[in-house]
Amino acid sequence: MKKRLVIVACLLLVGALGAAGTVAYLAFGRPAANPPTEACADGRRPDAPPTVVAAGSSSTQGTLGADWVGALRERPENRGYEFVNAGVNGDTSADLRQRVDTDIIACRPAAVIIMIGGNDVRDDVPLDQYRDNLSAIVDRVESRTTARVALLSLPPLSEDLDSDLNRKLGTYNTVIQQTATRAEVDYLPVHEQLVDILRQRVTDPAPYDFSFPLAFGAATQHYLLGRSWDEVARDGGRELLVDHVHLNDRGGAIITELAAEWLAT
Repeated sequence: MKKRLVIVACLLLVGALGAAGTVAYLAFGRPAANPPTEACADGRRPDAPPTVVAAGSSSTQGTLGADWVGALRERPENRGYEFVNAGVNGDTSADLRQRVDTDIIACRPAAVIIMIGGNDVRDDVPLDQYRDNLSAIVDRVESRTTARVALLSLPPLSEDLDSDLNRKLGTYNTVIQQTATRAEVDYLPVHEQLVDILRQRVTDPAPYDFSFPLAFGAATQHYLLGRSWDEVARDGGRELLVDHVHLNDRGGAIITELAAEWLAT
């Protein structure tokens, strides 16, 4: 009897570890759909469809939270484009600057959508350094391609819009807008539209307390329990963010719509 209990316990442990490993891979380990390493490594064929590159960090990669690039890809009016997802979990502006040639320029894009900076805010990257990185990315794309470029303002970090962290994030969004004006590229007001929704909250938002366990718990609910990102956010008392950082489907739809309208112009 005791031996059977040990066997059962071992099997349960193996199952739990396997489930945890699956969640970790799906949310944090797997690459985005159609990444540059697959779509652009060997160059683009002359007869390839026009390519749209979306570049950024985890909020662009879309494996933890809304996959707004995937939603953009699925819209009927966008079927003439190939969408390359150059989002990488954890990236800062410095990381994107290092891979701009391989992950953006190598794709010979017709359009480039850039949303980068949330991790810079969280990591206290100096504002001047962020400005330099973002300017270098945009200037490199403009000098090496003929692509249209759009810079997206950053989503809030937590739904407490009056927090010190979100006040700091506002200075980075100012840099994004200034960079777009200087480089004469387009600016898409993601932050502004999300804030309009969050200002309508009827309850006080929870303070920022992002952590890996919180993100892992959100991913577990989605990938193991089949809950939508909207349901995950709602269970945490949040309107748009599943874990104070990553967008739910409602929030991702804002970016999808802004990007779709921009591509259509």
